[in-house]
Amino acid sequence: MTQILVVDDELSILELIKNSLKKDGYLITACQNTDEVDMKRLNIYDLILLDVMMPGIDGFQYCKKIRDVVDCPILFLTAKTLEEDILYGLGIGADDYITKPFRIQELRARIAAHLRRETRERHSSLSFAPNLRFDLSAKILYVGEEPVSLTKSEYFICEYLARNKGQVFSKEQIYEAVFGLDGEADNSTISTHIKNIRAKLEKYNIKPVSTVWGIGYKWE
Repeated sequence: MTQILVVDDELSILELIKNSLKKDGYLITACQNTDEVDMKRLNIYDLILLDVMMPGIDGFQYCKKIRDVVDCPILFLTAKTLEEDILYGLGIGADDYITKPFRIQELRARIAAHLRRETRERHSSLSFAPNLRFDLSAKILYVGEEPVSLTKSEYFICEYLARNKGQVFSKEQIYEAVFGLDGEADNSTISTHIKNIRAKLEKYNIKPVSTVWGIGYKWE
């Protein structure tokens, strides 16, 4: 059974999420603060929902603490909508964010999309000159023999664009292809992920993702 960890200091929101997701057949662990989370059991979770603004250790701090420990998608629940906050959150390892107040149907759809993505089959490798290589089974992008430190969402965006080299995709098309949400595309999420991808690849003097102004992005 799929296991999801939800951490939110607002009891009403916690109960709403827990009761709704249980109807979808998920096994839910609900905590009002990060102190309640059993660090030794973090690896059992298939997805983590993490509130940002909590007393004590906030969601950003906790994400940084656990990102190297867990490999599952981390989704922020946040009232912070400034681009710099979103950029920071995705930059420290989150895969997506959901803005409060949110519709429970959207939350359920986002979760289902991320979980579907985790189970997609991968095959072999995909290489590009001069020294870029996708390990499609391990879901790792290499520059030469060095793995690029991408989050899962960043990796899947790169893979999608690379598989369709030369084609231009809008932010909405990228979101739908990567996360599988018809009509729920979040432009800020894709823009922020692209910024992070570029920053990480520019360290290797590689710039494969280009902007086609007014349309979207493509892999060169």
